[in-house]
Amino acid sequence: MGKDIDGKKIAVEVNAETGIAVAELKSEYNLTPGLAVVLVGEDPASQVYVNMKAKKCLELGIFSDKRVLDKNATQDELIALIEELNHDPKINGILVQSPPPAHIDEAAVVAAINPKKDVDCFHAENVGKMLLGEDDGFLPCTPHGVMVLLERSGVDPSGKNVVVLGRSNIVGKPMMSLLVQKAKGANATVTVCHSRTKNIEEYTRRADIIIAAIGKPEFLTADMVKEGVVVIDVGINRVEDESAKRGYKLVGDVDYAGVAPKSEFITPVPGGVGPMTIAMLMHNTVKACRIQNSIKSL
Repeated sequence: MGKDIDGKKIAVEVNAETGIAVAELKSEYNLTPGLAVVLVGEDPASQVYVNMKAKKCLELGIFSDKRVLDKNATQDELIALIEELNHDPKINGILVQSPPPAHIDEAAVVAAINPKKDVDCFHAENVGKMLLGEDDGFLPCTPHGVMVLLERSGVDPSGKNVVVLGRSNIVGKPMMSLLVQKAKGANATVTVCHSRTKNIEEYTRRADIIIAAIGKPEFLTADMVKEGVVVIDVGINRVEDESAKRGYKLVGDVDYAGVAPKSEFITPVPGGVGPMTIAMLMHNTVKACRIQNSIKSL
């Protein structure tokens, strides 16, 4: 059986480091990092995510500003709110909970956020800096969290064959970008597979590391991997389960029961990548505070 990578434990470590950085900003510079989370509508799942972020801010001493707009709010109203937050000195990071209602142009919303406050790393300026390997922008929270999981588990991608399953702008593409950088913890040979890739198993069976973010429950099965593979499961899917109290269970994009025995390391779902996403969001908020106040390091 492969060794589980404990995302909860590593997230606790990262959050502890962030908490120390927040305390130092307060004591040495009289600065409190601030994060604004904007939610359009009352989607229950989005409410849960927003509240989790607000709770973590409170734990770490980060100022949290939750803004909720009516589900019928116009795009102009949302962008006006973003402009207000762009100019609010108490706010260092702005996050608009995704996905917004169908009548909102998400690309236009992202473009309206000040790149220095774009702690999700969705703005084209920050995406470009990530591709170029520049360190004065932000890294997207989930892919960055995956990189930290690998590093703190002693897994070095350098020279390894890595397969990324999925090509989304949120995970797949930035994951590829981070792994191919000429940098410590990267230097991998990366193949991106997706819904139009033929014979995906031919790629996954050669992979030393697989990062699954394809959005299909238990897609990666034991016959698709080699012995000793490292598997990072980014997926989270709700599937019906009559035996479960709530009538469903959460599973990843990997058939954990089948793949784990062949793996050197593997992330469970839940408890693997998920906790790292919020941890890296908090990290980015502190970094934004430093950038906006010309503080190079603590």
